[in-house]
Amino acid sequence: MNNIAVIGSGTMGNGIAHVFAQYGHQVALIDISQGALDKALATIQKNMDRQVGKGLINETQKDESLSQIKTFTQIKDGVQDADLVVEAATENLSLKLDIFKTLDEYCPKEAILASNTSSISITRIGAVTNRPEQVIGMHFMNPVPVMKLVEVIRGYATSDAITQKVMDLSRKLDKSPVEVNDYPGFVANRILMPMINEAIITLYEGVAGVQEIDTVMKLGMAHPMGPLQLADFIGLDVCLSILRVLHEGFGNPKYAPCPLLVNMVEAGYKGAKSGEGFYKYTAGSKDLVVSERFKK
Repeated sequence: MNNIAVIGSGTMGNGIAHVFAQYGHQVALIDISQGALDKALATIQKNMDRQVGKGLINETQKDESLSQIKTFTQIKDGVQDADLVVEAATENLSLKLDIFKTLDEYCPKEAILASNTSSISITRIGAVTNRPEQVIGMHFMNPVPVMKLVEVIRGYATSDAITQKVMDLSRKLDKSPVEVNDYPGFVANRILMPMINEAIITLYEGVAGVQEIDTVMKLGMAHPMGPLQLADFIGLDVCLSILRVLHEGFGNPKYAPCPLLVNMVEAGYKGAKSGEGFYKYTAGSKDLVVSERFKK
């Protein structure tokens, strides 16, 4: 599988394109916005420069990797020769279903169609195509060039052969793939999101403050990042979306999102990407400053 198409050039999409290009694949990076694509290429170059600075790759490897990436603003133009497509668009069911219908129409018949979804059913996505046995989940972790895990999610119809191909390909990217079955939240978010939600409930009920909650989890449980900071990093809107998928999928009240999380997202406080969530983020600063809303 040499020709890879990546749908979506945001944080996950540009990271996925970066890794495939670094490991010698031809990459078609596709987004509806040329401005977003230009920004993605600048991000990839910046991240590769960082790798050069750390001695992980050299300048020649960087230049070769960057030359592997071509950009497109139309899906049909970018996927005509694709062996594998990885969809990394916004975590929205109707959008993903529309994308996969289009991919099914324009991709070669033997192409594998993968989604980087963190919670949406691969079975449901595969059902809108004429190749459900070739539809699979490849859930990379953020930041993609650094994190080793890939959750490989088998839809109800995904074939053994396709699963094995994706597992093997992930290892060739120097990743550690883990095969999981298609149930709400898969493994990573089925465990992570209730923990984040419980941390928000703990704050909501006044048990402790933002820094106190994060410090307990960092120092007591050896987490590299506290759950509230991690929620900001993921995006509070993304956390809310995944919790709603879990709540709807299982019908269990334990997955109901905390009202504080709902209010924050509705008010536009989505974490690092909006400039404020549980912490306040200032461009160029690495200081972790608790939002004024949560200071005692």
